[in-house]
Amino acid sequence: MSDRIIVIGAGMAGLACARALKSAGREVLVLDKGRGIGGRMATRRIELNAGAMRFDHGAQYFTVRTLEFSSFLAALPQAVSQWQDGASRAHFVGLPGMSGLPRAMAQGLEVRQGFEVTALNPVSGGWQVVSESETLEAARLVLTVPAPQALRLLGDHPLAEALARIRMAPCLTLMAAFPPDTPRPFVNRRKPDHPLAWIAQDSNKPGRAGPFTTWVAQAGPDWSAKYLELERDAIDTLMLPLICAEIGANPEEAIHSTAHRWRYAQVINPLGQPFLRSDCGRLHLGGDWCLGARVEAAWLSGRAIAANMLA
Repeated sequence: MSDRIIVIGAGMAGLACARALKSAGREVLVLDKGRGIGGRMATRRIELNAGAMRFDHGAQYFTVRTLEFSSFLAALPQAVSQWQDGASRAHFVGLPGMSGLPRAMAQGLEVRQGFEVTALNPVSGGWQVVSESETLEAARLVLTVPAPQALRLLGDHPLAEALARIRMAPCLTLMAAFPPDTPRPFVNRRKPDHPLAWIAQDSNKPGRAGPFTTWVAQAGPDWSAKYLELERDAIDTLMLPLICAEIGANPEEAIHSTAHRWRYAQVINPLGQPFLRSDCGRLHLGGDWCLGARVEAAWLSGRAIAANMLA
């Protein structure tokens, strides 16, 4: 068994952990089942004949509360900018999309995308990480996937009880583009009691200017849970008239619209500590579900895991 550390999940927590471990000279491999890096720090690029457009269809922005996170962002000025949306607390976004920040964090790391873990097996001196096509081994394992997914992978494990207490809610998201002369009544708006709890004018963010006015709408947890299992086209059909009613546009004017399903998007009941640890330090679990539904919380969780492993 080598001294390799495998981090499962290339979101903010996993990348923060992997960067700190690699900086300390550790051998680290990051695995992620998705095609893109960043988890819910996600940006969707759509190509049309009339031009390209981007949508931040996951996290919409992030805030900064700690000096540690502020210093980290200051070292990546090309990947971060403040969104002048009139908020009382500064809102920051990645460049040229939200995924720009995790992409910058992944530079220099060994990251394998499209690797879906189907089983985790404890073995003498470490862990086996199993996919449909191969089995990898590691001395230590870090899981930064959503708590319900970690629970399914670990099964009957001593940490299962703590994981089962974590509550995460879904979020249905609509990405819609309109001609530049359609109404733009606000930069963003939040209405927790409305089916579309959050709407943002995505093309208003730094680095997103283009030939269209683009919007992202995210449904509240109750509405999302109600329609979660619908096909994406059906979700699109429900959400497009709702956003048009809010911004004063005609659904028939939409140049593009598509829906996305986030099954584990919002942390309702966090763990209350930066990470979980087991098996004499050979297993760590973390993510935003540990400290709260914030990008910075995920980053802090990943950093805390790395510090604990290095100590």
